[in-house]
Amino acid sequence: MKTKSIYIHPNEQRSGCRLISMGMMSFLKRRIKRVAFFEPIISRPLDHDDDINFFLEYFKLDQTKDSAFGIMLEDAKHFLLYGHVDELLGAVVEKYKMLEDEYAFILCHGLRQNIFENLGFDLNVQIANSLASALVPILKGKNRGKEDIFNDIKILDKTLKNSECTVFSLFVNRVDADILDSLSQETSKFDFPVFLLPENRELDKLTMAEIAKQLDADLVMGDRDNLDRTVNQSKVAAMTLKNYITYLKEGDIVIVPGDRDDIIIGTLLANISRNYPSVAGLLLTGGMTPSPSIMELVKGLDVPLLPVLGIGADTEKAVRLVRDVKPGIALEGERKISLAMGMFNDQVDFNVMEKRIEASTPDTLTPIMFEHLLYEKAKKFCQNILLPESGDERILRAAEIALRRGIARITLLGNPEDIHLKCDSLGIDLSHAAFVDPQASPYLEEFAEKFYQLRRHKGIIKEIVPEIMARIPYFATMMLYCGYVDGIVSGSTHTTRETVKPALEIIKAKPGVKLVSSIFFMLLRNRVLVFGDCAVNPDPSEEELAQIAISSADTAKAFGIEPRVAMLSYSSGGSGVGKDVEKVKNATVMVRALRPELQIEGPIQYDAAIDPEVARIKMPSSSVAGKATIFIFPELNTGNNTYKAVQRAAKSLALGPVLQGLKKPVNDLSRGCSVGDILYTIAITSIQAGEMG
Repeated sequence: MKTKSIYIHPNEQRSGCRLISMGMMSFLKRRIKRVAFFEPIISRPLDHDDDINFFLEYFKLDQTKDSAFGIMLEDAKHFLLYGHVDELLGAVVEKYKMLEDEYAFILCHGLRQNIFENLGFDLNVQIANSLASALVPILKGKNRGKEDIFNDIKILDKTLKNSECTVFSLFVNRVDADILDSLSQETSKFDFPVFLLPENRELDKLTMAEIAKQLDADLVMGDRDNLDRTVNQSKVAAMTLKNYITYLKEGDIVIVPGDRDDIIIGTLLANISRNYPSVAGLLLTGGMTPSPSIMELVKGLDVPLLPVLGIGADTEKAVRLVRDVKPGIALEGERKISLAMGMFNDQVDFNVMEKRIEASTPDTLTPIMFEHLLYEKAKKFCQNILLPESGDERILRAAEIALRRGIARITLLGNPEDIHLKCDSLGIDLSHAAFVDPQASPYLEEFAEKFYQLRRHKGIIKEIVPEIMARIPYFATMMLYCGYVDGIVSGSTHTTRETVKPALEIIKAKPGVKLVSSIFFMLLRNRVLVFGDCAVNPDPSEEELAQIAISSADTAKAFGIEPRVAMLSYSSGGSGVGKDVEKVKNATVMVRALRPELQIEGPIQYDAAIDPEVARIKMPSSSVAGKATIFIFPELNTGNNTYKAVQRAAKSLALGPVLQGLKKPVNDLSRGCSVGDILYTIAITSIQAGEMG
């Protein structure tokens, strides 16, 4: 099974979120050994969160309460108030990933729509996408016609496609019985299964248990097992007993002051009389309880007693409080639970559900999850990363964050006194970093001799080697070559050529790799793609293009991206001709021969590679078309312009170029990079160094 989680999303209030979640959890627990429950945002203290307490206890989930939620509502509102949505998502993902490491499947319980008013829907979708969860939206069908419901599903379907969500299934709950069959025929037209659950009035009624819990009432008399009784309506007992008793109806909760012994006794007797209806219970007000003699009398009755609750409020307030109690499904409500589960099991096709579990894996790694993966893996390796450009404020700020997060050990090139002076003026703490001054380094002689030995076969003159070693990029690369650091991140003030040329001359390619190439990680709104080669090789041959594809697939896999390679061209399949198309076609054949396990398609156009709708028309039998994660461009001109166009048009983050195929990692920065870009690249380099051993 591939799918790791589903995200239950109530689209409006009182749509039956708990009922659907219960049914789904029961279904999952029957098939999967270790299932967990997760709420991204909770609005009440953990001990009072009904959903977490209910699911952990009822389904006997072996997880702690603290593991079952992301962040508190007040923290979420703070993030949103200051526009820090990414920080909010990051905090939720961090808690979720802890749970994901221990469990085979996670059921996520989405936010109630009223918590953030108009933000509720968008925030639920963002969270689901960030967790790479398959969405299970819920619509409410109560008192609505077939056409209205069908139109709402169409609107929701279009909205979710625009949001690039993976939809597991959709539920319409509380549908009027007379439109169930005809609506079912209409909803079979959607790409995902739509399950219709009928309105059940008993589920919408209160129980004595719900009143007791929500009013924090005491159980004055009776057995807790009787709290499961259904309440049809409330009734205030203000008359004398002989008049009041004639107004009793089935399922009444009788609200009465606690000192009215006559009403209490009369109601208890009426309940066991064949001549009067069965009431649900009594609610005693005013903080008063029956006299000891009455309590003793009742104890001697050898019959099941009605539940008698007591609260401190007066009768008038008690009426308002009962009116405000919300019906639901509680741990104490076994009858409602059984009714709800039975209805769910009757209406849901579990064979369809099982197929969806096998097929509904979101085939994308989201940017938030990619970031989390980067930082967690980088922490694991915590390699020594060299930053040669210590005069750049962005580099210093990124170095401080990297040290504090523990994603790398940091070495900076430059005069330590000058660096500390600049850090003091900026309020940056780099006390845990290492510093190497190239101008006064004891390594200079060693580096010069080794560089000469490496390049003498190219005819280099020994006398100019010290001058070359005085150049920062060459000095930094020799530090890596000699093992004083584990990786290099450079480019904020140096050109790509200045960063890459020394690496190609000194570090060189790994055994078995004939070509050093580059990729960009493209962090789009809801997914992470790999573009290559967009920075190094101007016009690769067929063999070189095949090597770029293989290297890119291996890099993607190392960073948690499932490789599905699109070999791009202006032709899809056999639709075009020309030497450029032939180059891509032949390169694809080579990759398949060298790495038959890789999913690869080529030649293929960009639109057919990325868009499922276009793919269905142009290449319907392809396993890569419409789902590609790696895009290999035929030459540098196309690749470089395309990555920049996508970056700007989609307002996405482009991380790279990340060099691949070197014996040790060297990665380039854009001169317009941000602190965040540098931090990402430090993490990537730390992971590469750790993977290389």
